[in-house]
Amino acid sequence: MGKVTGFMEYERLEEGYEPVATRLKNYKEFVIGLNADQAKVQSARCMDCGTPFCNNGCPVNNIIPDFNDLVYRGDWKNAIAVLHSTNNFPEFTGRICPAPCEAACTLNVNDDAVGIKSIEHAIIDRAWAEGWVKPRLPKRKTGKTIAVVGAGPAGLAAAQQLARAGHSVTVFEKNDRVGGLLRYGIPDFKMEKSHIDRRVEQMQAEGVVFRTGVIVAALPEDSKITNWAKESISPDELKAQFDAVLLTGGAEESRDLPVPGRELAGIHFAMEFLPQQNKVNAGDKLKGQLRADGKHVIVIGGGDTGSDCVGTSNRHGAKSVTQFELMPQPPEVEDRPLTWPYWPIKLRTSSSHEEGCEREFAIATKEFLGGDGKDKGKVTGVKTVRVEWQGGKMVEVPGSEQVLKADLVLLAMGFVSPVATVLDGFGVSKDARGNAKATVDFTGGYQTNVAKVFAAGDMRRGQSLVVWAIREGRQAARAVDEFLMGSSDLPR
Repeated sequence: MGKVTGFMEYERLEEGYEPVATRLKNYKEFVIGLNADQAKVQSARCMDCGTPFCNNGCPVNNIIPDFNDLVYRGDWKNAIAVLHSTNNFPEFTGRICPAPCEAACTLNVNDDAVGIKSIEHAIIDRAWAEGWVKPRLPKRKTGKTIAVVGAGPAGLAAAQQLARAGHSVTVFEKNDRVGGLLRYGIPDFKMEKSHIDRRVEQMQAEGVVFRTGVIVAALPEDSKITNWAKESISPDELKAQFDAVLLTGGAEESRDLPVPGRELAGIHFAMEFLPQQNKVNAGDKLKGQLRADGKHVIVIGGGDTGSDCVGTSNRHGAKSVTQFELMPQPPEVEDRPLTWPYWPIKLRTSSSHEEGCEREFAIATKEFLGGDGKDKGKVTGVKTVRVEWQGGKMVEVPGSEQVLKADLVLLAMGFVSPVATVLDGFGVSKDARGNAKATVDFTGGYQTNVAKVFAAGDMRRGQSLVVWAIREGRQAARAVDEFLMGSSDLPR
């Protein structure tokens, strides 16, 4: 490494944030990235550890020690080449990935991990600024055609890899813009959508065709899934028109909370709330937008989606925001010798929490309460109970029931499966969780029980991270390429 003793000389440096009062006034990104000198110092902390566990901690197997060393030496152009060799979209992961690589960092055993995510962020932002990110055109065209269904990170990664292999790729997206949950699930203050737009421009220059506003197979009539499609195409048409079809839609079926009062107005899935704000931020006019202005907001679910609801509600001007988590509060500091190099359970406080939020742990919702008079049929409160976990079972704490005021309830308890009508339309077998059944092993895979139909990303593995989606998209691209050509030069 560039500086063998760097990890003993330098402390971890976190990226900065704009003040809360400033960032709550808009939906723009507020993270202050590392400058070149700061990134060099942080890269110097990377140890010559022999076995870089960070590589395996990263789902796309980023070659982390190498690009750290290149940044330390000031060779930023080669640093982005190394980063791009495993990750198509480091501007996405450098902003919204939770960085399992840092949990696996050898330095994290008894010290603060190297700020890998912040270095990645700095590399890709500099690469765009310097004009180093250019279209990569294939040396030859194969004459093979591929349909990718779903323009989220898995579909985008697969489409880019397949286009670079020389195939003609068409991406179908039911919503009006490309990006999937990156576009309509991640708030702009975490990732502005210009990052998606310039990748789309690059991919179009590489030959990828995007058809937005086209749904493949119809959604159920009572579906709450975001759908701005204006036309449809059947699975049979896709199978007839293309040499291969890759299904990369998201796990869009939200987990519901079927307790008394669920039918009251003012109770919504997070994915009814978040996409609307992103659409408005894009300049679209939207009638009947869900708003938190002046309301007491209850967010049920303690994960990232719930945190995104907190940040968006605060920007709306909510009167109060409270977030529920069913599990007990985790420790503030993990037991590193016990958990390393795996992802630890510990209390994680997001930037949205810091902007204003009451967090309630070990709490369950028993009933949604409605009002009288002008509030009849509307949610006005949530009846809760404290819970304990005994022998792996949840037990209510006697006498702990209480009622919290609520004008807007957002259900952010995760996602259970992809849209069944899409998989059923293709005749794809499903696993016990309702995901597309497509076995993955060392030799490749990703092929379903239906001839020439493949599946990857959340549609195959269930709700997961953006970095897992990119990995699956890249690996599925290799599997499709091998299926069409008999062999593949794409990375595994």
